[in-house]
Amino acid sequence: MTDVQRVDPAHPDADVIARAAECLRAGGLVAFPTETVYGLGAHALDRAAILRVFAAKERPANDPLIVHVATLDAAEALVEDIPRVARELAARFWPGPLTMVLRRSARVPDEVTAGLATVAIRVPSHPVARALLERARIPVAAPSANLFSRPSPTRAAHVLADLNGRIDMIVDGGATNVGLESTVIDLAGGLPTILRPGAIDLDALRRLVPDVVSRRATAPQTAAMTSPGMLPKHYSPKTPLVLYEGDRETALAEMTRDARRRAGRGDSIVVLSYTEDAGELSNLGVRIVELAAEENPAAVAARLYAALRECDELGASAILVRSVTTSHPLTSAIQDRLRRAAAP
Repeated sequence: MTDVQRVDPAHPDADVIARAAECLRAGGLVAFPTETVYGLGAHALDRAAILRVFAAKERPANDPLIVHVATLDAAEALVEDIPRVARELAARFWPGPLTMVLRRSARVPDEVTAGLATVAIRVPSHPVARALLERARIPVAAPSANLFSRPSPTRAAHVLADLNGRIDMIVDGGATNVGLESTVIDLAGGLPTILRPGAIDLDALRRLVPDVVSRRATAPQTAAMTSPGMLPKHYSPKTPLVLYEGDRETALAEMTRDARRRAGRGDSIVVLSYTEDAGELSNLGVRIVELAAEENPAAVAARLYAALRECDELGASAILVRSVTTSHPLTSAIQDRLRRAAAP
């Protein structure tokens, strides 16, 4: 059984942090909260520990890991150099939900980077993650603490549901704040490129890096990926998810018609609904899982993965959801996750 230790997220117990840090240094696997999602931590320079991460998650070896460090200085030994643009971004956004892809040093094992010449680095801001990194005094590779391709965990219970008995310890610091994985920016090539959208959006990055671009990054399932989160299908529930895109009225009307059609032929469906739609959808006679108010994308992001897991527990044949249309820094990240979750 996996050892679960509850801590105050703002002021984590020093003894629990010390135990978790020692477990990491000894090659163990420890799940812990970051501001984005729960990460599954392992000593980033310990090949055996890294292989345990891939085995526990059932993660393919071509999907690289993000290495978490306590400070920018702690990243220096892991990379060839830290370019000026990376230092500027770190000064503005670290600690926080931004991951930078840089040229790696020889110290970083191939298992961490999928054999590529780059490594993804970030400094998290969650007090539990920071306390653990400062106490462990090692770089910690930490992908999301879930079975591969499933919705990322935003609570310790999600980690336990997926990985109980597969990992050594969970530090339970309550629900995460952002709820979606970090923004990933590639600084190792020519043009700075957002590989995965997150809480730090394109406009925020352009204030410091005017030439940064964003692209919907995908990679073949067999190719080494520059960043996590690049598979066409990812973050997906076990139940097939159908996404209706377009403006609110068009998408809602199409989803409503499809829900009636499916219910009329006896299908068991669940609608993942924004608060604003719940009243309209209540007349359909189908099960509804409320997400959050579309006018509050931060709440939608924080609840999205938990809501997808709740939908799975209902055992329906399909989950129906419409796209988010509110203009907000998190909109592109939410839409990215919904599109990948709904991909065939």
